[in-house]
Amino acid sequence: MVRKQTVRDIDLDGKTVLLRADFNVTFVPGRTEISDDSRIRATLPTIEYLLNQNASIVLCSHLGRPKGKVTPQLRMHPVSARLAEVLGRRILQGSEPTGTDIRSTIDSMAGGEIVILENLRFSPGEERNDMAFAQELASLADVYVNDAFGAAHRAHASTEGVTHFLPSVAGLLMERELEMLGTVLESPRHPLVFIVGGAKVSDKLQIVERFIGRASTLLVGGGMAATFLKSKGLEVGDSLVEDDFVERAREILNSSEKNETTVLLPLDVIVSSDFAADAPSHLVNVSCIESGWRIMDIGPRTAELYAKALSDAETVVWNGTMGVSEWPRFSGGTKRLAEALAAQQQAITVIGGGSTADAVASLGFADKMTHVSTGGGASLEFLEGKELPGVAGLMDAE
Repeated sequence: MVRKQTVRDIDLDGKTVLLRADFNVTFVPGRTEISDDSRIRATLPTIEYLLNQNASIVLCSHLGRPKGKVTPQLRMHPVSARLAEVLGRRILQGSEPTGTDIRSTIDSMAGGEIVILENLRFSPGEERNDMAFAQELASLADVYVNDAFGAAHRAHASTEGVTHFLPSVAGLLMERELEMLGTVLESPRHPLVFIVGGAKVSDKLQIVERFIGRASTLLVGGGMAATFLKSKGLEVGDSLVEDDFVERAREILNSSEKNETTVLLPLDVIVSSDFAADAPSHLVNVSCIESGWRIMDIGPRTAELYAKALSDAETVVWNGTMGVSEWPRFSGGTKRLAEALAAQQQAITVIGGGSTADAVASLGFADKMTHVSTGGGASLEFLEGKELPGVAGLMDAE
């Protein structure tokens, strides 16, 4: 992996910095009250570093999916208010992503002041990576800093387009993400264990194939386990099976033997009669899944097997929950693995973003992990070996 320049590698004194953050926060349902401000707090080290360098900051982010139209409930005001609260300083709020009003506000800013642009996705040019819109954004600043790892896999105007017009470097959060994810790919401590879950095997095949031969052990859970179980000739009832990928799952299992990666599949599972939080459910061996029932979580015997496989790991990468972990009845497998990882203080533990990060945080184990990624799709694509547009455009370190 080519190392990228960061905010530490560039002169920022007196400069105006366009800082791309990922402030796509979650709200209390039906309200504009932020329910989880972890994405705001994740960027605080970069913001504070820039302020200490006497830079003025033009913050920008998307929020939700307004599809290029002004959507009142997706304005950035709640984000501005929360950021002002946690920083303990005034935050200016722009009324638009670009334009004469916001330019006037920026021109009057002194060093150490912060303005947040209105939701970038109010402009149709953002998601289209329109170069005219990207140039407008770039014209607001002297330097571009990308700290939005969670959006780095998108080639949008604020992630890729602006890098064509400004000196572009990584923020401290972006630097940490690239360092931790890069380490588990390039120079992990062994044994390396990869935990993979989630609903669909098609979403994870590339990352599974990438870790065959890299990892000593691969632990498979979640709905995707059904496709692997079917590839071994087992009946899986009404579980989600992607029939087009059964043969490929079988090939992966065969390949793992040749490449000295042990693949562990569930021995027992929690099955439910319907995909609902309160549907009837019970525990069965994987050889006893009947028609009308679907896999919702790994069972306790499997969870203990997997926990034992983690006991001597030196590096663990986890992408995808073991069940429908947002529903308490089907969160047992995910919880047991999180407990096992939290107890592994000698191991490097890297948690993929998205639902896995949410589960680990909700269970109270986030601070026990070496690194919890802020990007679900971005971490997945990075670990698959794909080039992220929001990273590729940053200046290479010498």
